[in-house]
Amino acid sequence: MGASAKVRLHGHLDRPAELTVEQLRALPAHRVRVSFDCLSEGEQQHGYEGPALWDVLRAAGPRIDFTGRKQRLRFLLSVSGSDGHRAVVSWAEIDPEFGGRRMLLAASMDGAPLDETGPQLVVPDDHCGARYVSGVTAVWLGPLDEPTG
Repeated sequence: MGASAKVRLHGHLDRPAELTVEQLRALPAHRVRVSFDCLSEGEQQHGYEGPALWDVLRAAGPRIDFTGRKQRLRFLLSVSGSDGHRAVVSWAEIDPEFGGRRMLLAASMDGAPLDETGPQLVVPDDHCGARYVSGVTAVWLGPLDEPTG
C-alpha cells in the first residue's frame, strides 16, 4: 500500500471520506491490550492504539435515524482489508445504546505505526482473530434490505 495508505468511508454517510492513518491518529485514541487465537499463528497478544470505529463513523455523518432504536438494527458495516479479507459487523455492536463494543481502527500495533500497511480493525472481545482485519482499505455502512425468497 505504500506510505499513503487510506481508508475509504462510504455508503450511507453524509460525509464520505478517505482518511490516512495519520488522520486517524489525530482523532481521540483508545489503547487496548488484546489476546486472540489465530488459526495460522496460534495465540496472539498485541497492544493497539487508535480511534473507536463508532467515533470515525459518527464524524462521517451516518444516515441513520437516531431518534428511535429499532431502525438502527438493520444497519451493517463491511470492513475490507488490502488482502481481500472482509468482516461484517452490525451497527448495534458498536452503538452505545446496544452492544457498545469499542472496536478500533488501530493506527499503531505494539507501538509501531501502521501508516504504510494501513489501519487494523480491532475487536477486543473476540476470542478468535478472524475479525481482526489488517490493512483496512474500506468501511461501508448500509442497511440490510428485506430478504427475498
